[in-house]
Order: sequence, then structure tokens, then C-alpha cells
Amino acid sequence: MKMRLNKFLAECGVASRRAADAMIAAGNVAVGGRRAALGEMVDAQASVVTVNGRRIRPQTDVDQLTLVLNKPAGIITTMSDEHGRKTVAQFLPHHRRLFPVGRLDADTTGVLLCTTDGTLARILTHPSSGVPKRYDVVARGNMSAPTIAALGAIEHVKLPDGSHRFAVILREGKNRQVRRMCAQAGLRVLALTRTQFGPVRLGKLKIGSTRSLSDEEVRELNRLRAEHA
Repeated sequence: MKMRLNKFLAECGVASRRAADAMIAAGNVAVGGRRAALGEMVDAQASVVTVNGRRIRPQTDVDQLTLVLNKPAGIITTMSDEHGRKTVAQFLPHHRRLFPVGRLDADTTGVLLCTTDGTLARILTHPSSGVPKRYDVVARGNMSAPTIAALGAIEHVKLPDGSHRFAVILREGKNRQVRRMCAQAGLRVLALTRTQFGPVRLGKLKIGSTRSLSDEEVRELNRLRAEHA
């Protein structure tokens, strides 16, 4: 099966597509013994792909690992950062090449899936999949009925200090979308937590901790994979 080299490397758990492109551009990747080119197509089963001399092979479903991280505030959603900022890598096992599925901005906490499974990551983040993501928000401002309607806010509660707690569910998230929606409505976000990503819920997972998927979450994710295969 032919696919782009960066996609192949991502689905093998080597790195995200963006990071894979950087590795290709740096000359760290070879196909059939020659230096690989950006955008190159490879055969997932037949091509001999190496990274720094080590052959990369497609992973089987048995090999895949997906963890749930409750991302703390102040942490960058990437595995490395050229500016030396703290990243999610410090919370993940070092013996596996996991990468985060989608992004949370540095100040947002909550559910972050980290996986070796590039196919699963693609399905969960592609707009056509319509995977719901729930965000719990605490914000200050005028939470009028039109504002609630514009945000699609649910479970709205006015707190004793005058701020508001509510939830927003998105099926196609863009960078900082909840924060931008709130800003356009004249609200100042005080706290933002993603409490659900598809079938995966935050539950009582402590900030900075990880856990494995439950059997039910695995079944639901496999159902998603089958639907979008």
C-alpha cells in the first residue's frame, strides 16, 4: 500500500507527521539505502525505510500503545521544544515513541491521548470523523441567553463569585477555538479543561498522571476505526 513517507513514519510510531518531515529534511531518513525526499511515496510493506540507520517496520495492532494523560497547565503539547519549555514527554514512558493526538494549548488542562498508533490519531483528529470533544469552562462576563446560545453552552451554572461554569462540545476543533469563542462573546476564560475526547473521559485521573485505556474505551475506539477504515 502506497503512502507518503511522513504518514508511514507516523503510523509506525516514530514521530508525528510534522516531526517526521523535519527528520526527512535533516537527512535522517533513507528509503532503499538512499536519502529520502519530502513528500516521497513508499510501499508500507515492501519499502526498506530506515531512520538513523535503524529499519522501521509497520506496527501491528498488538504493538500499539495508547495512554490517557491529564495534561497540566503550563505544559506544551509536543514531544520536544526548541525553546526548552516543558513538554508532555516528561509524563510519558521513554521506551515507546508516543506522540500526542491533537493539541491543547499550554494553559488548558485535561484529556490528552498519547499513542503510537498513527491510524488512530488520524481518525480521531480528522474533521470528517466528527469525534466529540467536551470542554469544561469557567469564565467571567455577561452570560446572557444569546451568549449561551451562541456558544452552544450546556450545564451552565453561575458560581458564588459571579463567574460562570459551563461546558462546550466541539466536533471539529481548531487552535484555541473555545478561548476564541469566549473572547468573541466578551467572556474571559479563567479555567479550561478538556474532560472528554470521543469515548475517553477524564474521570478522576490526577493532573500529570497517565492511565491505560479501559476495555470499553478500546472497544469504542476500535468501532471508530472500523467505521472510518
